[in-house]
Amino acid sequence: MSRTARALRRAASDVQARLAGYYQLEPGVPVADYVLPTAPGSRETLLVRQVGDHLELRLLLPKDVSLGPELHRAQPTDGFLQLVEGVSHFMLVVERARRGLPTTQLELELQAEVDKFALLGGELPPHAGRHIHQRLYEQVSFLHHAGSEQGARYRLANGLAARFVHRLIGRRPALKRRALQRFHGAGQAEKLWLVARGT
Repeated sequence: MSRTARALRRAASDVQARLAGYYQLEPGVPVADYVLPTAPGSRETLLVRQVGDHLELRLLLPKDVSLGPELHRAQPTDGFLQLVEGVSHFMLVVERARRGLPTTQLELELQAEVDKFALLGGELPPHAGRHIHQRLYEQVSFLHHAGSEQGARYRLANGLAARFVHRLIGRRPALKRRALQRFHGAGQAEKLWLVARGT
C-alpha cells in the first residue's frame, strides 16, 4: 500500500471517529477498509453496488485532498470538505443498510452538508459558528449546472442544511448537539420536517 493510500485511510478514519463521537454512534464498519485513492483533481465518490443481500462499497478519494488539521482552521479547504462528505455518505449508507432502511441521494447530500457543520462548527460560539455557516453554505460554487438533476439536488441540499443549521448557531453546545444528533438519526421525511419546523 502506498504512503498516499495509508494517509487517506488514516484521515478518513479520523473523520469517521469524530463524527461517530459527536453523534454518539456505536462503532461501525471501518471506512478505512473501503478507501481507494484516485487521480488528483477528481472528486470524492462513493460507489455502491448491491449483490444479493449484500452491499459492495468503495470510497474513492482524490490523492490531493487536504489531510491537515482542518478542524482548527476557519477556512477549511475544498479537499477536506470532500473527505468529510465521502465519509458521511459511507456512514449513512452503512447505517441505513444495517437497519434495513432506505436512503436517497438527496438525504445523503443533505446529511453530508449538516455533518460538515457538526464537525467544524458544532462546538463553536455563535460568532464563529456564523463564520463557518457562511463558508459552508454561502461562499460556495457548484460543479453541476442549476438546471441539471445533480445541480438541483446539490443546491437543494445546501439550502436545506443552511436553513436548519442557521437556527442552531445561537444555541448552547449541548442543545445544538442534541438537535444535530436527532437530525442524523432521522430519515429523509423527518429531516425535511425538522428543517421546516426549525428544530
